[in-house]
Amino acid sequence: MPENPDFEALFHAAAAIQPRAYAPYSHFRVGAALMAGDGSVHAGCNVENAAYPVGTCAEAAAIAAMIGAGHRTIRAVLVYGEGAQPVTPCGACRQRLREFASPGTPVAVAGPEGIRARFTLEELLPASFGPANLPR
Repeated sequence: MPENPDFEALFHAAAAIQPRAYAPYSHFRVGAALMAGDGSVHAGCNVENAAYPVGTCAEAAAIAAMIGAGHRTIRAVLVYGEGAQPVTPCGACRQRLREFASPGTPVAVAGPEGIRARFTLEELLPASFGPANLPR
């Protein structure tokens, strides 16, 4: 497992997939990239739907790509979005990330100019409910 997450690789993956987002309603395209436990990178973009609640966030798409590739652990996350404010994961995606990431997992948010801010998942989702809360 790599010692430090390669945020440059995550940035390039998220920036490359962000223009492919399907956002005909909000016109707000988001790309996300995750680094799995083995260092592999998995990206996703948001996909909207006329029935708004059934759209898919970029983070959820990236998680699905990672799971589909056979991985179960997130080492790092980068979310890429445009606009004046940094684009952090929504509340539902914070919980989705928590399913596969530890509270200390680094989460970077970026725009075209580069990384805007860095957080831990714990900072974005304090006192989270995760897999350890359920009996196995």
